Amino acid sequence: MSGDLAFDAAWIFAVFLVVVVLLAIGITLRRYLLERGGGTVECALRMAGGPWRLGVAGYQPDELSWFQVFGFLLRPNKVFSRRTLVVLSRRAAEPAEVATLGEGTVVVRCQIAERPGTVDLAMGEAALTGFLAWLEAAPPGSYLGRAS
Repeated sequence: MSGDLAFDAAWIFAVFLVVVVLLAIGITLRRYLLERGGGTVECALRMAGGPWRLGVAGYQPDELSWFQVFGFLLRPNKVFSRRTLVVLSRRAAEPAEVATLGEGTVVVRCQIAERPGTVDLAMGEAALTGFLAWLEAAPPGSYLGRAS
C-alpha cells in the first residue's frame, strides 16, 4: 500500500513539474513575441491609486499598448492614445515602491483626456527618455484630423 502511495505522489509531482515548466515556457514565448518587433520597455502600471502591476509597454504610431507581464494573450491589457496622454508630474519611486518596481525607477503620473482620473507609469530612466520622446514626436499628419 505504501509503495502505491509513493508511486502516486511521484506521478502527481511529475505532472505538477511539467505544468510549471509549460507555464514558464508559455510566458517566455509570449514575452519574446511581444518584444520581437521592437519598441517595448518594462513598464509598471497603476490605475487611479490602485496596486502596481508589472508589465511591458509597446510603442505603436498612435498608441501605447500595455501588456501584463504574467499572461498568455498577445492582446494588450490597456491601450492609451498618444493624443490624449498628458504627463502631469514625475518623481523617483518611494522606498515602499522600490521593492515592487526596482531600484532607479521613475514614476510618471499621466492624465488621460478621455477618462477621469490618472494613470501612473513606472519605468527606468532610459525608458522614460524614450517615452517622453515618443509622446512628443507624433508622425507627420497624425493630428490633422483633430482640427475643427
